[in-house]
Amino acid sequence: MPPGKYGMQEEWEKEGDQGILMDFLLPTGIFLKFPVSRNDTIKSIKKMVWRNARSEALFSGLGDPDAYVFTCINQTAEREELEEESRRINDVRPFMCVLRLVAREGDRVEKLTNTQISLLIGKGLHEFEAQKNHEVNEFRTKMRTFCEEKAQERQMLPWQQWMEYSFPCDLEPCCSPPMSGSMKSKSTKKIFINVKFEACDESFMLQQDPQDFPVALMRSALKKKATVFRSVRQEPEDYTLQVNGRWEFIYGKHPLCQFKYIFSCLRNGQNPHLTMVDHTTISKYQEEQGRMCSQVYKSRSLSRPPPLPLKKNTSSLWSINEPFYINLVQGSRVNADEGMKLVVQAGLFHGSELLCKVVTSPEVAVSSEPLWDQNLEFDINVADLPRMSRLCFALYAVIEKAKKPRGTKKKNKKADCPIAWVNTMVFDYKDQLKTGEFLLSTWPSVPDDKGDLLNPMGTVEKNPNVDSAAGLLIRFHNIRPHPLYYPPLDKISDVEKNGDAGIPTKEEMVSLLRKWPDLPAIHALELLDYSFPDPAVRSFTIRCLRKLSDDELLQYLIQLVQVLKYESYLDCDLTTFLLERALSNWRIGHFLFWHLSERLQPFGKHSPHQALNQTGNLTHLYTLTSSSEMCVFNEALGKMKALSDFVKSGSQKMTVDDLKLCIRQESYLEALSDLLSPLNPSIVLSEICADKCRFMDSKMKPLWLLYKNPQAQGDMVGIIFKNGDDLRQDMLTLQMIQLMENLWKKEGLDLRMIPYACLSTGNKMGLIEVVKNSDTIANIQRNSSNSAATAAFNKDALLNWLKSKNPEDKLDQAIEEFTLSCAGYCVATYVLGIGDRHNDNIMIRETGQLFHIDFGHFLGNFKRKLGINRERVPFILTYDFVHVIQQGRTNNSEKFERFREYCERAYKILCRNGTLFVNLFAMMKAAGLPELTSFKDIQHSANVYISLACLWYITTKRRHPKTMM
Repeated sequence: MPPGKYGMQEEWEKEGDQGILMDFLLPTGIFLKFPVSRNDTIKSIKKMVWRNARSEALFSGLGDPDAYVFTCINQTAEREELEEESRRINDVRPFMCVLRLVAREGDRVEKLTNTQISLLIGKGLHEFEAQKNHEVNEFRTKMRTFCEEKAQERQMLPWQQWMEYSFPCDLEPCCSPPMSGSMKSKSTKKIFINVKFEACDESFMLQQDPQDFPVALMRSALKKKATVFRSVRQEPEDYTLQVNGRWEFIYGKHPLCQFKYIFSCLRNGQNPHLTMVDHTTISKYQEEQGRMCSQVYKSRSLSRPPPLPLKKNTSSLWSINEPFYINLVQGSRVNADEGMKLVVQAGLFHGSELLCKVVTSPEVAVSSEPLWDQNLEFDINVADLPRMSRLCFALYAVIEKAKKPRGTKKKNKKADCPIAWVNTMVFDYKDQLKTGEFLLSTWPSVPDDKGDLLNPMGTVEKNPNVDSAAGLLIRFHNIRPHPLYYPPLDKISDVEKNGDAGIPTKEEMVSLLRKWPDLPAIHALELLDYSFPDPAVRSFTIRCLRKLSDDELLQYLIQLVQVLKYESYLDCDLTTFLLERALSNWRIGHFLFWHLSERLQPFGKHSPHQALNQTGNLTHLYTLTSSSEMCVFNEALGKMKALSDFVKSGSQKMTVDDLKLCIRQESYLEALSDLLSPLNPSIVLSEICADKCRFMDSKMKPLWLLYKNPQAQGDMVGIIFKNGDDLRQDMLTLQMIQLMENLWKKEGLDLRMIPYACLSTGNKMGLIEVVKNSDTIANIQRNSSNSAATAAFNKDALLNWLKSKNPEDKLDQAIEEFTLSCAGYCVATYVLGIGDRHNDNIMIRETGQLFHIDFGHFLGNFKRKLGINRERVPFILTYDFVHVIQQGRTNNSEKFERFREYCERAYKILCRNGTLFVNLFAMMKAAGLPELTSFKDIQHSANVYISLACLWYITTKRRHPKTMM
């Protein structure tokens, strides 16, 4: 008999707006059955239930609709309350077409908030509660109180400080801080700025010096308004400037030209559009946010648990000079071939340092529950255990010795087959030496990894898939009848005060950290590596990082989120630091959320899913006390993925018209419009233009989505949605290019780089900014030639294209833009070791700016074919590039000499900051990037900064570099 077919998955995946026949179970015992539309919201379905129930018995027993909530069994076979009633039934997708109406219990606001957050982070709160983990519960209680108090403090700020959180200034890096308003450049030309007042259809075109402060512009606007409308109000202090209708405001004493939006307008010859907003409008918005925050805060404050009792240390750990040992009891759910033996290897580590010799268990026969019941003794005393000692285990199988065949000269060796690994701390989160039994759910080892079996860099969290993962049961012995705690820092200080003035002890060495002067942030970052696990060292590091400005912190945020993996406990200084800064600057919080969300996803064998506790808790706690805008985009991402799957997996070849038809559906138009862009929180994606959307011809069929810009007639905002490509390496490369550009600009060198926005939002899924008015070098060459075979050899194609886009006097500026950007990308791609460069992944804007895309190979990991390296030059500088730089004249050595000078200056600036780049790459080792897994990969970057080969090549060779295309 064939198996039965259950569930509604196929029904939900059908296209169109067909009706679905659903069952409804009412709390009065009445059963209803009627069709609903796939696009109906939960709220509208509830109204239909009430309308149909009027003609049924016991209707009077039903109360107000708001007193009830629907429940269903979702796709993961869990009961789910549908608190978010704006969701459509096609997005909920119950496992069966049954909705049960139950009385709503608990605080509705809090439950709705938790539901939204659960949908947002893809993790239900029940997953945290189901662990029954004291560390998780205490951490969540403590940090939730911390976040709520920070949110309360934020709402009590004066309006300008509150604005600094909600709408942080996006300033252009400059070589020196702005001087006073009287220090104006004589060569600076005045610019025209279009200014209008809030709730006013009229606008004014003002001519302003870009070196002025915003207050000068507002004063000019008020005078203009008084002239036109005879307005009496003349106080600029009552207004602030909104930038181009975006979620970004101008305030403070910065020249107008320092704001990125206005700076980009100046470079592109456009007029900035600003709106003057009255402070009363901002205050109303601030008060609304404060009421929402207070409601959540009060609902939680009533149920806070009492403070934990203080721990008591009855014996000094440092007085126990006995060997440390554990008992390896048995394994569970072990899967290995018969005829093999099972072995467990155990090592004690402090960071990357092995504290003593690795201990190996006896061999036992293969079974699903192998039994050892053996003591594993380590060659180290309990008194010598560092606070962050970590026990690392590896489970592997060995082939039994076989008889040596005749005629075989090679010696017979055991072949190791790694099965799993797991790590655990020797001390718990309360500083107590562990005692009792622990069942460690392991992580699968990489099958082809025959190197080190132990993984000290790996997580100390257990594998949450306990039903399928192999387990190891170990026992920590009770060394003393009472708990043993590691001495706190104040004990160490006492030892220092009462000690002799002889050779410093290990305790005195730790206490010296309190006296150390702060390190520069770029050097302190190195101390967040897993090689430095001591809490006092990490606390000192965070003390140094607190001096980072918000813009500097944003530059390093990707790495700071990644090194959370190296934290052994939930409650740590790095977690508190990130939450505190995120709750003080909304832009930091925005990107912290998306980087954390990306870490919640598994990324193949190199990076197992191991971040539920650390990252899931942090994401939930931040989102609870911040804006809910990200909740809206979560649904949009789901729709984008559905569109991508539709394009890629159609039974017949999909056309662009099919995609447009799908986007025009009401549920898609609603979900994909009025969004805050994850790529830039200052940009609102207002209305999607279905007629302009398309998908690209590459393998993964990325979606090209365009949105209207209500502030600029005919101008559009574009994003690319990729599904199937890992964008984390692109995101890291573009971060490095952005950092290079900032360093160059701070020294007065603007190389016109385009580090376009790129964000990984999940497992092989993410968003890329569309760079408008640009094309690939390949397309330009193909369109200029009658033969595809000779297109790449037409050296005039690129220059002729620039001439067509920049007529007359604009051509010189376009060539200068090309020269600057070409120099910047030559240096950047060489330093980063970027490979696979060809004319399809090098683009150029109509203004002349050249830029690179698609960074699938970096740090010298170049493509090889038949053992031959395909990358034969350190960077790309083709003959047609040189032809543009020299303005089409072969004897124009002056222009090429200037190009070399740009390269030399850019390279020297990076060399002075080489340590920073090496440290940032080192912090990404745990990210699971295929081409950044060890120090060998980072060595390429280190070697580049030591060597000046590229600079020597450009400055001493009086000829042009060879071409690759």
